[in-house]
Amino acid sequence: MFKNQNKHALPYSVSQNFLTSRRLIERLIIKAGISAQDTVLEIGAGKGHITKVLSDSCKTVIAYEIDRKLYESLKPQIAANVRLYYGDFLKCALPKSPYKVFANIPFSKTTEILEKLTNANPLPEAMWLVMENGAAKRFCGVPRDNLHSLLLKPFFETKIIYHFRREDFHPAPNVDVVLLELQRKGTPDIQPEQKADFRAFLSHSLRYGLFGSRALLTKKQISMALRMAKLPPIERSGETLYVQWLCLFRCWLIYGKRG
Repeated sequence: MFKNQNKHALPYSVSQNFLTSRRLIERLIIKAGISAQDTVLEIGAGKGHITKVLSDSCKTVIAYEIDRKLYESLKPQIAANVRLYYGDFLKCALPKSPYKVFANIPFSKTTEILEKLTNANPLPEAMWLVMENGAAKRFCGVPRDNLHSLLLKPFFETKIIYHFRREDFHPAPNVDVVLLELQRKGTPDIQPEQKADFRAFLSHSLRYGLFGSRALLTKKQISMALRMAKLPPIERSGETLYVQWLCLFRCWLIYGKRG
């Protein structure tokens, strides 16, 4: 769904900042609404601070750790309902049965991890990911929508639900960190098989604009589509609402110029 823009990403173990307060982790899991019936995927089990609280809060924990020393140290400590795997999450298969995700992910791998999760089949029911504030705002479309946020919105409701203090982590990060929540929509706004077309439409339109010689729709098609959907016209600034993008994409599938 997304294109990784970090060409010089650090290894997981180097880029990880650990949450160590059990009390804080318990508060976050309660805030997320994780229940005793849930299967929860954790990416980067680390020293097991989150893993242990999850094991007390849900039915099953599926945890991955890429650092051999951390994995070997944690393995004897885990509860019976934890399935701990040594390996690179990005190369591992995802669950086929319903699951949720709660993880303090390495910031250098944010885009790659989110891409894997949002291209999964089935999609996770919900995700709570600890990440850098700037990345979370980008995925939420704040202050304005972008390719990343527009690719998420047909399938997920996104919002930042917690702002951490830097001293909540060890070592303390040099950036502001938040907890991003992604709740899967009961009915997606587009069909999964339309993802590639949606990305192509957005990528082209964001690069070349909705109007002009390289536009995928004519001015008349855009005006008519928005009017029929009872949506406002595109602002002079060019700022386009998500519902307008969705409307124009559907119009392009039927009437748009291809190639």
